[in-house]
Amino acid sequence: MNAREFKDAVFGQFARMAQAFASPKRLEILDVLAQGERDVETLARETSQSVVNASRHLQVLKNVRLVEGRKQGVHVFYRLADSDVVFCWESLQKLAEKRSAEVRDIARRYFAERDGLEPISLKELLKRAGSGEVIVLDVRPPEEYASGHIRGSLSVPLAELRRRLNSLAKDHEIVAYCRGPYCVLAAEAVALLRRSGRAARRLAEGYPAWRAAGQPIEKGRG
Repeated sequence: MNAREFKDAVFGQFARMAQAFASPKRLEILDVLAQGERDVETLARETSQSVVNASRHLQVLKNVRLVEGRKQGVHVFYRLADSDVVFCWESLQKLAEKRSAEVRDIARRYFAERDGLEPISLKELLKRAGSGEVIVLDVRPPEEYASGHIRGSLSVPLAELRRRLNSLAKDHEIVAYCRGPYCVLAAEAVALLRRSGRAARRLAEGYPAWRAAGQPIEKGRG
């Protein structure tokens, strides 16, 4: 192999990896899998696509070893290959935030309509969570809560929040969190909580950032 052949071969593999990221649905799948492993049916439901299409996207991701699968009975459960995949996905988000005015504008418009762009930072939540000043609410689906959640947080999936409003105290501020800065679950929850007369904010960074910071987590449905 000469130098040109080497360059063509290795950069071709880099491009093949990059192409796996070149799909909004595949990126959303990676975002969900950053919370923990899921089966195809759950991934299809969470990303609003058919099982057939979700399976195709997973095969692309699997072919470049970004995800791995394990079989349990008739189901196949997928997970991210390792923490480097999470780092790459988060780096892509940060690069887009920095270089794309469109990304910033879309995020600003969406979140401003729901929470007035007043999220609470990870650092601020760390100071307040242990004091009992706030109720920390996990609004992700139950299986994501079971895979791992902020220690002491309550599981109230967004789909159940309206029905369970009366169980949430009105004399404490509520901090809702979900998957990360571009997850919509916490923003929608904050909008609903505020309409019910409760003080509420969302955690800007989400659960993966809390876990990556080495903060206390728990597993199980509680």
